[in-house]
Amino acid sequence: MRAPFFLFLISCVGVAVALLVPGWSDLLLVAVPMAVAAAVLIARRPRIAPRRRPPPRQPRTGPPVILDGSNVMYWKTDSPDLAPVRDVIATLMAHGLSPSVIFDANAGYLLYGKYWHDNDFAAALNLPDGRVTVVDKGTPADPLILQTARKTGARIVTNDRYRDWLDQFPEARKRGHLIRGGYRNGPLWLDLPKPQV
Repeated sequence: MRAPFFLFLISCVGVAVALLVPGWSDLLLVAVPMAVAAAVLIARRPRIAPRRRPPPRQPRTGPPVILDGSNVMYWKTDSPDLAPVRDVIATLMAHGLSPSVIFDANAGYLLYGKYWHDNDFAAALNLPDGRVTVVDKGTPADPLILQTARKTGARIVTNDRYRDWLDQFPEARKRGHLIRGGYRNGPLWLDLPKPQV
């Protein structure tokens, strides 16, 4: 798309040289038509809108649920993968829940070989920025997950039992506080309570 602009610039220089330098007036025979042709190309070029990422999904304002992102990303295979996190988010939202995700600081390195910030994960998961947290390096994610769940009244999606934190967070022992899940012969399953009829 830059070629017509370059041709127009060169032809304008040619017109200027033909008008200013004695003996170069014949250059007008080439430079003027070239300038007109370049101007037509510039005027007729298609307007292409820049590609934009889709707006983040707005989670419903249903009950909050926190995903232990660094745990869930291992649900499908022994290798870290963001696909299970996406699957869980979609399932929770389909059940009218409002998911947030908390990752360990090394999650980006494990997945992509470099540090990923909150907003990097939010974009990859198509969630608003405030719905994803990456803890600081050297800080375990488990206590932040448990503290946030306590503060917001959220349940936690994880297969971790948080044994090291049960004295501080005894609610993690309560049935239904931790939502277990995984993949059985292909499809995702989550230990969500049955809806009340």
